[in-house]
Amino acid sequence: MDTDQITSPVCEFAMAFTSTRRGARLARRLVSNRLDAWGHPYDSPVNETVTLLAAELSANAVSHGHVPGRDFHLRLTRAADRVRVEVSDTRTERRPDPRLLDLPDDESESGRGLLLVAALSDAWGVHDRLSGPGKTVWAEVSAAAQGGGWPGPW
Repeated sequence: MDTDQITSPVCEFAMAFTSTRRGARLARRLVSNRLDAWGHPYDSPVNETVTLLAAELSANAVSHGHVPGRDFHLRLTRAADRVRVEVSDTRTERRPDPRLLDLPDDESESGRGLLLVAALSDAWGVHDRLSGPGKTVWAEVSAAAQGGGWPGPW
């Protein structure tokens, strides 16, 4: 038996949520709960960071990816020392471009979410949705940062 499979099993959680603020809130709570069940306690840096990433990506799916009558899908995976969150919606347009993140002006009340995603994740991106029309926005965090500060570039 491979010891890597014993010490770092692949874990997955996937669920569809209504494309509403309530659905986004439920997604955030279930991500935090699942990470706790996987050994990343609620107050750990990994849980706090991934939960924030899931909240932002879910909120973006509701705000920018909403198609009436369509849900958004969230997938959370942990493999080895990485945790990945993916949020899919059915809008094919309005794709974020990781290369074109600009700070909004000081008066703007929105537009900073993907800057948070870029700052808090080790990597993030967008690709075509595999199971139908739309897109999937994903972010990854190193689970090895469990013992110290926020994972990220600082």
